[in-house]
Amino acid sequence: PAPAMVCAPARYLVFFQYFGTRYSGVMETKSDQALVGVQNYLEKAAQNLRPSAPIKFHISSRTDTGVHALANAAHLDIQRPPGKAAFTGKQLVQGLNYHLRPEPICILSAQRVPSTFHARFCALSRTYIYRLLLGCAHHSQIPVFERDLCWAPAGGPLDIPAMREAAKFLLGTHDFSTFRSLNSETPFQCPVRTLLQLEIQPSPGFLSHHCEHRGLEFWEVKFKSRAFLYRQVRRMVGALVAVGQGKLAPHHIQELLEVKDARAFPPHAMAPPSGLFLKSVEY
Repeated sequence: PAPAMVCAPARYLVFFQYFGTRYSGVMETKSDQALVGVQNYLEKAAQNLRPSAPIKFHISSRTDTGVHALANAAHLDIQRPPGKAAFTGKQLVQGLNYHLRPEPICILSAQRVPSTFHARFCALSRTYIYRLLLGCAHHSQIPVFERDLCWAPAGGPLDIPAMREAAKFLLGTHDFSTFRSLNSETPFQCPVRTLLQLEIQPSPGFLSHHCEHRGLEFWEVKFKSRAFLYRQVRRMVGALVAVGQGKLAPHHIQELLEVKDARAFPPHAMAPPSGLFLKSVEY
């Protein structure tokens, strides 16, 4: 008999969300660690779909330990056994989510894309939000349902107008060397980035209408850029909060940019990962 024809693998773009506190970040890690990456669980779930070749998730946006995603993206190729039709987007969403239980990871959507599509390099922009909680004199005052999902900086209210004034210096195209953490990729990565959007707005908290009597206020800092440097958003938030606390003046943000040196960043000013969410990846 003639050999069965092997079809080319089908490529999909998937959007997925996760509660980052449980993971070492989104990227795959060695499986013997106490905390592993979201990618480990995604690929384990995909193997349960019985593909004829291992499935690798090519993730759009790297997020760190403790950082959350409302919608990250990845592409993957699925080679099914001969005679099996390619999955529809809906089948793939349902199959992956079935095998991801009970992890706080959810596939939001899946669609077929051309074999030339790349989730990381085809992205036009990425939007992050950072959630701040004001009005807490002590971290024990953070509502139980908001722990790990926001940052409550100590030391009273923040001067929001000063933070907005400081934010203007970060908008546009700059060398953001001062606002990145150093890692093994630093020597090979251009530090110039274009910040397309930076907004500081009041925000509804989760169930916040039940906390109004406690004088708690939620704020969101929203950032949009084609790409970000390692920990750039958390360092920008930390510097803006320092302005809001009166530790830095707005013009100091411009001076930090002009120094172009990661070591010039104020020590201990980086915002914690808990308040950071990758909101969306735009194509």
